[in-house]
Amino acid sequence: MADHWPAFIPHEPVAGALLGRVPHAFPQYCVVATDGDRVVARGFAVPFDAASDGREEMPDQGWDRVLGWALRDRRSGAAVTAASALEITVDREYLGRGLSYRMLSALRGAAAARGHRDLLAPVRPTAKHLRPHLPMAEYVRLLREDGLPADPWLRVHVRAGGAIERIAPASTTVSGSLDQWREWTGLPLDRDGAVEVPGALVPLHCDASHGYAVYVEPNVWIRHPLTPAA
Repeated sequence: MADHWPAFIPHEPVAGALLGRVPHAFPQYCVVATDGDRVVARGFAVPFDAASDGREEMPDQGWDRVLGWALRDRRSGAAVTAASALEITVDREYLGRGLSYRMLSALRGAAAARGHRDLLAPVRPTAKHLRPHLPMAEYVRLLREDGLPADPWLRVHVRAGGAIERIAPASTTVSGSLDQWREWTGLPLDRDGAVEVPGALVPLHCDASHGYAVYVEPNVWIRHPLTPAA
């Protein structure tokens, strides 16, 4: 698919190492939309054990943590107590056709069919990049006149019955040399400090004197109550 992720996102190491395993490891938690033979949208979710010592349903290291837990639990045979969505991606040519709602509904249905009472989701708000310096906790409180979230993707989740519960302050992390970040962003990155990067939800931390930069992305934990299949 022709996705719309920022150029640096594919270089996130956890996703690069593990995300490709999800459809093979957890096919019952994955959904696709097709137009003829063409895949035009996909949705991934994973089951994991949130009851083990030291774990919680909605960890601070949101996306990265639940993906790692899910694959580790599958390998060890741990009991499944929770399910989390990982992503919904729609082909650029098919944006604006309501597919995001349908894909979210399909992921909810897949989790319900496996007996889950909730589908969790560490959500990446799609318009947050327009306000990178605003803390995520403040951003989620921005509402429209009708009381729904100002952010379009958060609004989809809330309209579908989801409830915003907390922030995952370190949901994904991308680090690299300054040369790598210059290639990904086209920016000079020649000074220390916070740098706005196109598509980033928060500023990039640039350490020019030591030759590297780190991006730590916050996400928003949303809980979708489900009605398990009979």
